[in-house]
Amino acid sequence: MPTPAEEALRECEARYREMLDLIGEVVFRTDGALRFTYLNQTWERLTGHRVGTSTGQSLLAYLHPDDRQLTETLIREVMAGKREGFATPLRLSSRQGEIRWIQATARPIPGPEPASRPIGLYGTLDDITSRKVAELTLRNINHDLEARVRLRTAELETSNRELEAFSYSVSHDLRAPLRSIDGFARILEEELGDRLDPTSRTHLERIRQAAGRMAYLIDSLIELARLSRHALRRETVNLSDLAVQIADDLKREEPDRLAEVEITRDLTVTADRTLIYVALENLLRNAWKFTSQCAVARIGFHADLDDDNRRIFIVSDNGVGFDMAFAKQLFRPFQRLHDPSDYPGSGIGLANVQRIIQRHGGEIWAESTPGEGARFHFTLDL
Repeated sequence: MPTPAEEALRECEARYREMLDLIGEVVFRTDGALRFTYLNQTWERLTGHRVGTSTGQSLLAYLHPDDRQLTETLIREVMAGKREGFATPLRLSSRQGEIRWIQATARPIPGPEPASRPIGLYGTLDDITSRKVAELTLRNINHDLEARVRLRTAELETSNRELEAFSYSVSHDLRAPLRSIDGFARILEEELGDRLDPTSRTHLERIRQAAGRMAYLIDSLIELARLSRHALRRETVNLSDLAVQIADDLKREEPDRLAEVEITRDLTVTADRTLIYVALENLLRNAWKFTSQCAVARIGFHADLDDDNRRIFIVSDNGVGFDMAFAKQLFRPFQRLHDPSDYPGSGIGLANVQRIIQRHGGEIWAESTPGEGARFHFTLDL
């Protein structure tokens, strides 16, 4: 008959094994030849192999062939005392032939003497198949995305080359007919002289004006394409100095205009000097143009902070303004809100401004009331 102490020990061992069987990881123990001496019931749930038939078998026999050499190397280093243990992902073959990914963690079982070699290994095998499948799926998705990005980049490069070829064609091939139209209209006007009746002379003038407008629009389209391809060269730029320079140029062009231009000093940003000059010039020239019918034009350039402490640059004027119902059309090429005979232009300047601001990571919007001027706000990603 077992003694009470032996009975208590047996019950304790039974409870311990029951607890191990409830663990979600495989708990194992091997001898010095790496044969399983203990496996909990999770092994059977994970692999389909019975615990009874697996005990006495080598751990390596259940691993994927491609993982056996790595595992042997790690085990050899542990048994030789070169490492305290290892934790590595491995592939395990189930009884049904299914490959399961496991996180294998192992430690040496010390020998009876302090300096003796380990007598085996103990550790856990954690099923990480779901995580590995997700990782591999994500990796495949990333590879697919990278391939798509490379393909899209190649397509964009091809499109850019085609756009450059188109711009060259527009620049040279279409201008030649326009020059011919304008030239022959001028020759007719000179050769016929006084023989031209007023109606015919008006027709010839309209032909030449139309050819000039067409040439101007072609130049504007080419400029829009050029701004899209221009490589950004960021540097420190004083917007206030650029605004002063542009305002002085406008005053020299129309010295008789009464205009008050207020520019906040030392508004410094990091931007492409060439592109930001084009944007600022378009905005200030617009303000100058649409205040042409004011007794005294008032134009301003300053900066403010929004609720997020973001710096907003503002170009304001007291000109004709516009109806906010049509504000979305402002930045579309050739969309005009005013009669071209009153305010001439190509209708593409604000489209250029928006493209430049967007290339700097910013945004632009406008506020206005008809007859009370306009305010153009823009930000830059500094």
